[in-house]
Amino acid sequence: MNCFTNLLKIISCAAVVLCALSISSQLYAQDMTADEIINTMTETMNPDQSQGRMKMTIMTTSGQERTFEYETFSKNQGEKSLMKYVKPTRVKDQAILMLNNADDIWVYFPRTKRVRKLATHAKKQKVEGSDFSYEDMGASNTFIDEYDAVRHNDEKKEGRQCYKIELTRKSESSASYSRIVMWVDKEYMVPLVIGYYHEDDPKLWEKQLVCSDIQLIDGIYTPMKFVMYNKLDNTHTSMEIIEVTYKVELPDNLFTEQGMQQ
Repeated sequence: MNCFTNLLKIISCAAVVLCALSISSQLYAQDMTADEIINTMTETMNPDQSQGRMKMTIMTTSGQERTFEYETFSKNQGEKSLMKYVKPTRVKDQAILMLNNADDIWVYFPRTKRVRKLATHAKKQKVEGSDFSYEDMGASNTFIDEYDAVRHNDEKKEGRQCYKIELTRKSESSASYSRIVMWVDKEYMVPLVIGYYHEDDPKLWEKQLVCSDIQLIDGIYTPMKFVMYNKLDNTHTSMEIIEVTYKVELPDNLFTEQGMQQ
């Protein structure tokens, strides 16, 4: 009888502890500031190193599709990134190197075997005519460094409970968007929807990114599909992760002009 009583006490204590932990977690989530949410999301979306393969499909205004496949390499939480095209044949071995969170961009053209450094403002340009700019794909800390964050009432988005965060560009910033509104999944801490507003007009909705198919890869929650809708041009571009690993050691010389050509 005593053993049974003691067992009940242990179970009861465990239940109390679990309940307390659950309540504490819920209270912490409720108390998280906009900056804490953005910092956690950025850390989740930018692991220390990664290597993978992606497929990009561009839907033009005429309804035609253009598809590219490329290998991706990232280091220092996205501060350094490299894209090497695999398909189609006309761009095979072409490479794009982005350093300093896409502030510095180089492109390698295999036909001429030449590397060209793009101008500073190039990060606002479209990648291969897609709806993603270089800044969209390479600037890992933009949300933290270039914007002031405000948390709004939580909302449900894409069938999931989300934090709603509004980012307003800092006065000294040269970021491409005047305002950004995003919905961050409460459980996975990854963005599900991001609305981008025009550089010169914070009321003009320019683009929307929708992330889906979230999978746990090497212990990191990873959206496997991204679709960017251009509200002004009526086009959209999808990107799918074919494979990715975060358990990788990438040499620094990969992220150089020589590394682009290997």
